[in-house]
Amino acid sequence: MKLLRYLLLLLISPYVQAQELRLEQANRLAALPIKCLQQEYPNKLQQLLIDSTEIKSPKALHPAFYGCFDWHSSVHGHWSLVYLLKQFPNLDQRQAIIRKLQVNLSRENIQAEVDYLSKKHETSFERTYGWAWLLQLQMELETTKEPYAADLAANLKPLSNLIIARYTEFIPKLFYPVRAGTHTNTAFALSLAWDYAVFSSNTDFQKSIRENAIRLYSKDSDCPFNWEPSGTDFLSPCLEEMGIMQRILPAKDFLVWLKSFAKPLFNPAFKWELAKVSDRTDGHLVHLDGLNFSRAWNFYHLIHQYPKQFAHLKPLADQHMNAALASVVDGNYEGEHWLASFALHAYEEKHK
Repeated sequence: MKLLRYLLLLLISPYVQAQELRLEQANRLAALPIKCLQQEYPNKLQQLLIDSTEIKSPKALHPAFYGCFDWHSSVHGHWSLVYLLKQFPNLDQRQAIIRKLQVNLSRENIQAEVDYLSKKHETSFERTYGWAWLLQLQMELETTKEPYAADLAANLKPLSNLIIARYTEFIPKLFYPVRAGTHTNTAFALSLAWDYAVFSSNTDFQKSIRENAIRLYSKDSDCPFNWEPSGTDFLSPCLEEMGIMQRILPAKDFLVWLKSFAKPLFNPAFKWELAKVSDRTDGHLVHLDGLNFSRAWNFYHLIHQYPKQFAHLKPLADQHMNAALASVVDGNYEGEHWLASFALHAYEEKHK
């Protein structure tokens, strides 16, 4: 096992060191969602059963998003492939990838997903992590200037519209934000939703996100950086909150808020210990690789907008990125079915 891991590290070392996503590395990252996109088992269903008629196979329940272990991982696996196809026109298995996308994201399959989420007892299904990635996939399809993408974006739109309605209904009911470092983290979900709301010029959606983010987070101060990470985090509660406030506040107001919320980040000597994984065959413990990516993409987002104040964080962001990249293709399905998406999201923020 140690030899296998050593060989894998040698295999991926070019992009671990360079952090520049090239065709060779893109093909390696694409191989992960390609492998699992139509792999039905193992599978973790987040299903509420009303009666025995609802006991069906994952593919029957979710014909679009049944692969990659769970619904949300399937969604961002689709996003990863669309992103890579857009960035690399010469990506290996290009036509095979497009065919898989066309099969999974057919109009009929998306309607089946809409029908499932429309059940009265499934209104909270994938709230809010899966919702966020669904809008990310919608945006990626709509910004991809290729014939295949326009049709798939149109197919997906009814599900995205349903998700937007769910956000708009739910977030005002949330009296307190969920600050967990896992799927229910409110700030991460609002950030990805905001990005789509801005892209789609949906001013009502923007207004809802902005007003509720201010309500939930504007009075926060002194985020406990020393409390991170919790044992199974894959999102940074402190930095994800920073990420949404950076998006919705004017620059001057944001910097004032950040000085109160995250004063240590202004210190040029700021350090933060990398998250360490003790057992990558454990599906929860391997989450911590994702946490390093989460920290990296939020640091990059901050540095791009405020280089004068936060350029000193660039080495720290790179350290977190490097640490996580080394484990993306380590041969363990527990991490492989989702970590490629986190790597690509971090690349995306690094090179915007």
